[in-house]
Amino acid sequence: MPWTALTHPPDTLIVLLLALAVEAAAGYPDRLYRALGHPVTWIGALIGALDRRLNHGTPARRRRAGVAGLVVLLAVVGAVSLGSTALAGLAGPWAGLCLVGLLCASLPAQRSLHQHVARVAADLRSDGLAGGRHAVSMIVGRNPETLDEAGICRAAIESLAENFSDGIVAPAVWIGLGGLPGGALYKAINTADSMIGHRTPRHEAYGWASARLDDLVNLPASRLGAGLIVLACLFHRDASAGGAFRAVRRDAHKHRSPNAGWPEAAMAGALGLRLAGPRIYGAERVEDAWMGDGRPEATPHDVERALALYRTACVILFGAAAAMLALLKITRA
Repeated sequence: MPWTALTHPPDTLIVLLLALAVEAAAGYPDRLYRALGHPVTWIGALIGALDRRLNHGTPARRRRAGVAGLVVLLAVVGAVSLGSTALAGLAGPWAGLCLVGLLCASLPAQRSLHQHVARVAADLRSDGLAGGRHAVSMIVGRNPETLDEAGICRAAIESLAENFSDGIVAPAVWIGLGGLPGGALYKAINTADSMIGHRTPRHEAYGWASARLDDLVNLPASRLGAGLIVLACLFHRDASAGGAFRAVRRDAHKHRSPNAGWPEAAMAGALGLRLAGPRIYGAERVEDAWMGDGRPEATPHDVERALALYRTACVILFGAAAAMLALLKITRA
């Protein structure tokens, strides 16, 4: 098998299944992080260096520089990921698949997302508002001091829903389509958006290209993520698939993000909650539409219900990838 097969289905689907299984079981080990860092930190260091080097001048110049910086970022990440895939391919067909699968396991974040969100509910119960605010500050950018218990729980559930889409489903989609290069390029775009894609005086022009491209590459995953949440409801008596579907149809397009509203609306409708709405980031109040028409008084128990749906949706995602692989194998036999 030539190494180039590792960038095309069905082998990319085998890589995806390996990556999801390894990451769900082990996450990204702390010892490895302390020794080598993480691909996101390496990508972030390059984004930061390009930002410092290129982001100056008039708004028009900053926008052009942002496009150039994004091209350089993608060229570097693409070259490294293609080179890594080629080196793995030298080990042979199955060893190459396993090596690329291990490398791709650093791209989705099923385990760490679950741990961070679960900690919010646990710390609220054990340490009250102070513990819940500290825990939720690790996963959201809003001002935690403005949040009561319901606000903390809503923020945790919203983060779970949105990050299910762009932290798990989107990497899975792009790994499934393009192997390690596909997943790594997606992660570079998503990291760039999180670092420079904000409408601040420094980054509104420079980060414009990164933000727009992130919206584009996350579009399929946001719709798929919402669908997976709807399907997950079918396995939980205390969740409503119909409510999730209705909330997506009614509310997803109202969100200020073209993508975040889909999984957030699905989760809100599934749990009978209202999510999103007006929020405070730092000292700035951001007006946004409510997702769902249920109660806004979310509780730690609702966070745990959301996590149960999330686990089921992750299993369905894995099953869907396995089914696609089997179908491809049958059609090519």
